[in-house]
Amino acid sequence: MSAETKVKTIHDFHAVAQAGKKLAVLTAYDALFARLLAPHVDALLVGDSVHQVLGGNESTLGATLDQMIYHGKAVRKGAPDTVVVIDMPFLSYQVSIPEAIRNAGRVMAETGATAVKLEGGRPMVATIKALVEVGIPVMAHLGLTPQSVHQLGGYRVQGREHNVAERLLAEASLIEDAGAFAMVLELVPRALAKKVTEKLSIPTIGIGAGPDCDGQVLVLHDMLGLNTAFKPKFLKHYAALAGEVEKAAATFASEVREGKYPGAEQSFE
Repeated sequence: MSAETKVKTIHDFHAVAQAGKKLAVLTAYDALFARLLAPHVDALLVGDSVHQVLGGNESTLGATLDQMIYHGKAVRKGAPDTVVVIDMPFLSYQVSIPEAIRNAGRVMAETGATAVKLEGGRPMVATIKALVEVGIPVMAHLGLTPQSVHQLGGYRVQGREHNVAERLLAEASLIEDAGAFAMVLELVPRALAKKVTEKLSIPTIGIGAGPDCDGQVLVLHDMLGLNTAFKPKFLKHYAALAGEVEKAAATFASEVREGKYPGAEQSFE
């Protein structure tokens, strides 16, 4: 991606989709990876998935506002000129609209992020509208919404039933009308994702939603093949770093134990 085409704002993000080009998004949780990824993607998502990926937890529900702000700050430092979207964690925006504004405002002010992301359909419409009205860009999230995993009955495809598909399609329009600048569609059938994408003027970003969305997002550590225990159908490994990390660690440990490291070239006189 050249400097001339670098996506720096939500308007650039929208323009890419309007031009018929696909948007590439990856998660990031730290400055180092953010710096490596920024030249190649259109946006970085500081996902509450950090609570699972780095924290080792089973769900995203325990992620906190302070946790998201900490990682958001780090990512912004590594990617100062990239669209950075930060997940609002569970119960930081659902309790009341004033609390949602206060918490999302804190995220924006303390991290320098471009936007926040909220999960949910119809119940979140008024909240999205209120945030946008005070100047906080919002990325929406429909389909499998991980913060509602227990109510949804686990991590499973949403919208296979006709009534659920119709509800999601209707909610997508309501969310667009509320002012969201983009929408993540997670674990929905390809045909439904295509319908939503064709119906909306804002970009759709898929994860397990087929190739017809305006863009795609993956969790970085999954994409890099670092989490070998996670093998959903939609995931493609673009590297196999788990084996490389294990090999490097084993070699390091062996050289230390054999007295080969540090050698003369790694020592000071």
